[in-house]
Amino acid sequence: MKPAACGGWGVVEFLIAIALGLLITLLGSGLLVASSSNYRNHSDNAWLADGGRYALSVIGQAVRHGAYVNWDSEVAAEEPETASVAGLDAASISRNAEGISDPLPPVAHGSDVLALRFAGADDGATINCAGFAVPAGVRGWSIFYVAADAGGEPELRCKYRGAAGWGADAVVRGVESFQVLYGVDTDVPPDGVPNTYVNATAVTAADAWKRVCSVKLALLLRGAFNSRADTVPGRFDLFGPAYADAHPEDVGVRVAEASLPAAEKLRARRVFSLTVALRNRDG
Repeated sequence: MKPAACGGWGVVEFLIAIALGLLITLLGSGLLVASSSNYRNHSDNAWLADGGRYALSVIGQAVRHGAYVNWDSEVAAEEPETASVAGLDAASISRNAEGISDPLPPVAHGSDVLALRFAGADDGATINCAGFAVPAGVRGWSIFYVAADAGGEPELRCKYRGAAGWGADAVVRGVESFQVLYGVDTDVPPDGVPNTYVNATAVTAADAWKRVCSVKLALLLRGAFNSRADTVPGRFDLFGPAYADAHPEDVGVRVAEASLPAAEKLRARRVFSLTVALRNRDG
């Protein structure tokens, strides 16, 4: 009687099984990488939406506080003599220096500096950009500028003067560009309606800071990783292509991904913009 044949895999079957296993592993790894990249991109975009909305909310509130005059204060008659808004183009500032008196080289595509002043009040109704109340008889400051954090990532900061001196807190990270235009009322007599929007350099040249009646600002935020699936370089015009074409000297109003380092080209990006009227000082 013949012995029963032993079952098992031959060399050929074993090699085929290994090849199929490697193929499945490769496909699974590709799906995992794609899923991880999509998750990061989705997470970055969600973070951009939250960060952009928060930054606009903080700056918008500060602009609306700008030009506030406490008419019950003893120094109310002096307050309207000082411009309530000021700014610098393509600059940063020191955390501890007085106001914007110590300009530093710009950070993140020539980002600007926006400074707002307002009167304090004893009822706690006026607060600076850090959320601290400004008492009556004191001129409050809310100053926004871009600086690099400890890891080198550009962030929008809020600078203010507190009881212990000047300080600054981060508002949002990943600020690729922060740009500001000022609505100037050129009518004689002024009617409180902006006739043109220009940058800080033009306002200073025209000695027109007291005629600024609104502020237009734009933020370009970026995610933390190269998480985009597309590889087509984009272009971001913070105030629209018409303004960027007409003002090539205004650094930072146009950011082209093609000119960025490879480690930053494929990050999620989004522009946030806001136009806010300053308070009517006579109201």
